[in-house]
Amino acid sequence: MADMRLLLIPLLALSLASCATQTPPRHTRSHYAVNVQELGQRIWKNECAGSVQGLVSWNAGEAFPSLGIGHFIWYPAGVQEAFDESFPTFVRYARARGVQVPAYFDGSAPWANKAAFLADRSGKVDAMRRWLAAHVEIQTQFIMARSRMALRRMMQHSSNPQAVASRYQALAATTQGMYCLVDYVNFKGEGTKPTERYKGQGWGLLQVLEEMRGYPTGRAATAEFSRAAGAVLTRRVQNSPASRGEQRWLAGWLNRCKTYR
Repeated sequence: MADMRLLLIPLLALSLASCATQTPPRHTRSHYAVNVQELGQRIWKNECAGSVQGLVSWNAGEAFPSLGIGHFIWYPAGVQEAFDESFPTFVRYARARGVQVPAYFDGSAPWANKAAFLADRSGKVDAMRRWLAAHVEIQTQFIMARSRMALRRMMQHSSNPQAVASRYQALAATTQGMYCLVDYVNFKGEGTKPTERYKGQGWGLLQVLEEMRGYPTGRAATAEFSRAAGAVLTRRVQNSPASRGEQRWLAGWLNRCKTYR
């Protein structure tokens, strides 16, 4: 699954030029009405089934633990893989905003491997889970910041960056719309990698924003995002090699897209 691990901060201010044809409406930060606590609870439910236990976990087949509502990864000493190590970035983000973060969140992950993690009886894992459960809001703000950083990369890869930015900003102005943005990128990625294409067509968040029609706002924006996401994923399946058998996944993918309404 492509996920939030691949995104970085900080927030960037974006100056958008006018389109030569239809000019997208402008959206400013002052228009945002995102309920951060509600959004955080939804992310927590999606990523960790809403459990405190899931806030510090070690997935099968991975060489690192995942922490927080966004499954931020944290490498043990000597481990380096393709994913961006997002947990130390989150720690720096939280401290920069005046949040007191325990010292045991510093440095490399304290377990060399999954066996050591499972054998830990020091109480550190449970302490970490309690801290993360008590600080959902700052984790959600961090996830939103990473999402806005992803917008800059998507604009660089789009033939119509102003439209992409305007649709993104309209969605980011509401709790449901921001949920669409962060959930879909966790589900299918940003859509900026040339390797994530079938017949030259991608299926990430960038492609969904490009697929959207017009410049809707509010509930109309999330409904249009839902439609566009379904169209992009249907196209992916149609373009996919028959040997992959992706048709078997499409119904579940479309059901997830319906939650964006």
